[in-house]
This record gives sequence, C-alpha cells and structure tokens, in this order.
Amino acid sequence: MCGICGYVYDETKEGTPFEDLPADWVCPLCGADKSAFSPEQNQSTPSPIPQPTLNEDMQQLSAGQLSAVCSNLARGCEKQYQHEQAALFQELADFFTAATPAVEDGSLDKLIDLIQHNLREDYPALSSTAQAEADRGSQRICVWGEKVTRILESLLNRYRREGEAFLNDMIRKYGCAPSAVLFM
Repeated sequence: MCGICGYVYDETKEGTPFEDLPADWVCPLCGADKSAFSPEQNQSTPSPIPQPTLNEDMQQLSAGQLSAVCSNLARGCEKQYQHEQAALFQELADFFTAATPAVEDGSLDKLIDLIQHNLREDYPALSSTAQAEADRGSQRICVWGEKVTRILESLLNRYRREGEAFLNDMIRKYGCAPSAVLFM
C-alpha cells in the first residue's frame, strides 16, 4: 500500500510480485517511489507499540525545531477553528524562526535524510508516547504530521529524480509550486 495516497498494489491483478518491480517503479496514482509502499496491515491486529524510556524521549530542541513544532501546532489549531491559539503558536514560530542560525548543510540529500530519520524514529517515539498518555490531540498531530512528512519526502524524491521538469509540471497542473500543494 502506498503510504502517500493509499493506492494498493495487487500482485494477483497486476501479475508481478511487488518485489520484482524495478527500483525506479513509481505509484501510478501519485508518483511516489517504490520505497513509499509497505505491506498492507490487517486492521484487526494492530502492530505493537514500542515503549520508549524517559531518557530517549527527553532532548533539547533547537530554535529551528521549536519553530517547526509551533508552526505545525498553529496549522493544527487553524484546522480546529481555534484561531486565537493558532495566532499565539504562529507568534512563537516566528520568534524561533528569527532565532534559528543558518543551516550548514542545506542540501537536498541532507533534507531527505532528516525527513527519513523523522519517519523512522521521531514519529514512532512521539506516537507511542501520545498513545501511552492517551493524548488524542497529540495522536492526531502524529497521524497528520507523518502523512504530510511522507508527502514531502515523496515530492523531494520526485524533484531529485526529475529536477526542474517536476517543478514545471507541478506549476502546470496546479498553478503553484509543490510546497503550496501540500497546504491546499
């Protein structure tokens, strides 16, 4: 199943086992890389949730990370029609953005590595903590944040593969740059 759009690759229907597809195969619906696919899980048997220790969860966040967290919380509040709280989180995000030092390695590869680290380690840890605390708000943030992060990873991988042609195609299809498509 595609982790971006939910497309299900049916090996029986397609006639080719998924693992036999070429490495450059992409989702026919959204264009996500083959790596965005994972085995479809049976909804009746949830996967076990790792229980992190307090030491693993506790870390100091940089100004840039705090800016991103506050910005995402602002967007979440907007979606919940909590405009006053959204404005306060955005004010905090702007403050932390101004305090963020310049990035030493702002390459596309470094950005994709950081996103993959978030998907592999950070979201599972945050999600398991939210579930252990029965914090539904944080659980919702995890679900939507992870989805947006997977979409971003897919867009960046497509950009790495297709370059300027990808940007031109996105502008032609949607009338805007790919980053704007994420928030439509």
